[in-house]
Parts: sequence; structure tokens; C-alpha cells
Amino acid sequence: MTTRTTAEWQAADAAHFLHPFTDFQALAKKGARIITHAENIYLRDSEGQRILDAMSGLWCVNVGYGQQALIDAATRQMQELPFYNAFFQTATPPAIELAELLAEVAPPGLRHVFFAGSGSEGNDTVVRMVRRYWDLQGQPERQVIIGRWNGYHGSTMAGASLGGMKYMHAQGGLPIPGITHIEQPYWWLHGRPAGLSRDDFGKVAAGWLEQKILEVGPEKVAAFIGEPIQGAGGVIVPPATYWPEIQRICDQYGILLVSDEVICGFGRTGNWFGCQTVGSRPDLITFAKGVTSGYVPLGGVLVGERVARALIEQGGEFEHGYTYSGHPVACAVALANIRLIREQHLVEHVRDELGPWLAEAFAQLAEHPLVGEVQTCGAMGALLLVKDKSSGEAFPAEQEVGMLCRGHCFGNGLIMRAVGDRMIIAPPLVMTRAQVDEMVALIRRCLDLTLADLNARGWVA
Repeated sequence: MTTRTTAEWQAADAAHFLHPFTDFQALAKKGARIITHAENIYLRDSEGQRILDAMSGLWCVNVGYGQQALIDAATRQMQELPFYNAFFQTATPPAIELAELLAEVAPPGLRHVFFAGSGSEGNDTVVRMVRRYWDLQGQPERQVIIGRWNGYHGSTMAGASLGGMKYMHAQGGLPIPGITHIEQPYWWLHGRPAGLSRDDFGKVAAGWLEQKILEVGPEKVAAFIGEPIQGAGGVIVPPATYWPEIQRICDQYGILLVSDEVICGFGRTGNWFGCQTVGSRPDLITFAKGVTSGYVPLGGVLVGERVARALIEQGGEFEHGYTYSGHPVACAVALANIRLIREQHLVEHVRDELGPWLAEAFAQLAEHPLVGEVQTCGAMGALLLVKDKSSGEAFPAEQEVGMLCRGHCFGNGLIMRAVGDRMIIAPPLVMTRAQVDEMVALIRRCLDLTLADLNARGWVA
């Protein structure tokens, strides 16, 4: 890597690099943070600051940074076969072996894999595959896929359409035809004001799916897609009653259930897949991120028997795919990554140790004057910042309190994400109890600094 000063890196970045989800003008004025090194759960920037990465990069570095087994797997595969495609009725050993291994760790009944390069591409594949399935069933009118407001399924045209981020829909004429949405199972926003218990609200929220199916017409609905735990929407953990009722409704109307596990997969929730944690039985699972721990890009779709049998036994070409479907280097790294997760018992670590530690530590943060609600699930957590704890009154959106807190986090060596006024984390699964304590101490410091700022501005009592 060329050695430059931070200012030189920032100038070159502003001159040439267009970042995702960024106000380019604002970033050019401020200057990007330049990350240069990483090890375990820590980053270092070009100024030498050590940063605890409580977001696993972008929900993906499950095994932590610097795992030599993954580096060696990529090196060996690049030396042996750096690339070949899966077109022309060909395959490579790493892609075949990874498909076998994924079928082994997946929930029962999901034994086939379609590879892509990312979660967004995986969800584009879902749209094509779901509609192809219903064509083969002689029901081509089943085109409509139901998603959720504030769900996130990627930023391609189809992925962003499946997701319910209205600010994304506002750019590019989205959603594309045949996709509609229901409200999210966010108790604090929808159930609490109505005086509903979490369990009662879970059933009400699931009922919104049945209402939408009847509104559209059951004969036109192809599938429902949702994240087990909403990630980019703010780590929103639904009530325990929600997903079993969603499953019942999907079964009743015969529609396909798609579990977007790009974030929740590969141990994040304390099981291999989030659907196992929340109690659903999907027909399709979208995956990415944690499959390689982000070391190289890879995504795809796990395909259940109902859909796979139709695609295989009824014949005809599935007119869909990518140059990098089953990329041999990516698959080799994924193989090493999954084996490492097994060897280090990381799924069990999250379930039995990290998850409970995190829940206990976040429960203590609930006592902070700014924190209205705490939610955790496995190695994911959220703190909702509120103006008044007793009433739950929110800060005005224009005050951007979450971004104020995030600024203190970045300034104090902690990567913590703000989604509105929900402060969220998803740390590497290798995190120890001592590192949880270190992270929580940093979070508490940043909450205190945020509160001091708000007091100085007269925004809190």
C-alpha cells in the first residue's frame, strides 16, 4: 500500500471515490476516515487510533479480523484456480464442496444453493426464483411479493424494492411492480402506544400479513420476505409470538416464506440461522456477509425442497445468474470460515456466553437517563435514545440525537451505528467477556457525553 498522509488519502478519496449511501459534497468537506489495519475486533486508522469495531465491519466479520486460515484458503485457491464460472454446465470443486457444507449446516429441508456475489444479488435471485416457481406450478398470476416497511433487503432495484426504506424508494422510481409492504413488528412504535403487551402485539403485527394477502388476493400473492431480526432498520427484535403466526399464515395461504439471513445467518443470533431462533420454516434463505466473514464477497440463496424440486424436476432453463456465481476463491474462503466457526464453537459461544453477557450488560445501560428501550438477540443489540424515559417521548427528528451520539462514539474509539435514535451494535462473534465490558464502558462514556451536549443545548430537562 502506498504510504500517504491522512490528508493526502482524503484528498484522493474526495477526488475519485464515490461512497455508498453518502452525501458526496458533505464528505468531501469533512474528509473520510481512513482505516488501514485490523486485528481481532479492533481497527486502526491512518492517525494510529485504535477503534473497537462493534459493527463487525458491516454486520459481516463474524470470526474477527486477521484469521490466517481464511487468508491461506484464498491464497491456495488463487494459486490453483483463481476463477472459473458456473455457466456452460461446468463447476469447480470449491463451489460444490461449499454447497454440500451449506446443506449440512442449514435448517432441515434446505439442501440446494444458488450462489451470487452479495445479499442484494441474492434477493434479486429470490424475486426471479419465486416467480419462476409459480410459473412452473401453472399459477403465473402469483407475482406479488410482500415485504415490510423499514425492512432492508439490499440496494439493487429489486432488493431496494423488497425492502421498505422509503428514502430509498424516493430515488429511482421504486418499488418495482409486484412488490408491496406491511408495517413492521416494532412494539415500541406501534404496540406500546396502543397499550398492547409484546405478545399480543406480535399476533396483531403478524395479522397485518393476512390482511394484505386478502387485500391483494391470495391467488396473486407469491411470497412474504422478512429478516428474522431487522438489522439496518435498527436491530428490532419482534415479539416471540410474531414469527410462528407469520408461519401459520404463510402455510394457510400456501405462499412461499423467504428469510433474509444476510445479517442473521452464520451464528449471529445464537443459532446457525436466525429462522431457527425465531421459529420459522422458510422455503428460501438469502445469505451473504457472515458466510465468508466479509473477507471476500459471496452471497446466495438456500433453496428448500418445495422450490428445488419444481426447478429440477419440471425442467426448462432458469434464465438467471451471475459471472461470479460460485466464484472458487470466495467459496474456498467460505469453506474455511464455516470450518473455523465450527472448530471455535462460535455458534455455541454466542448462544451460551456472548449473547447472555451482552444482554446483561445492555440491561445495565437501560438505567441511563437517555435510554428508553434496550433490545438484544445473540450478538446484536440496540439502545433507543429518548427525551423522556417516563413517557417515552422521542427527540424531534431534526435534532439528530443518534448522529450526535455516533459522533462521540467515533471520536472515542468505538464503531456504533445510529439508525435514527436507535444506537445499534453487531460485534464479531469471537468477542470475549472482557471485550464486552470494554465496549459497554465506551458506550456509557459516549452516552454521558451525548447527555452533556443535550443539556448544554437545553434539549433535555
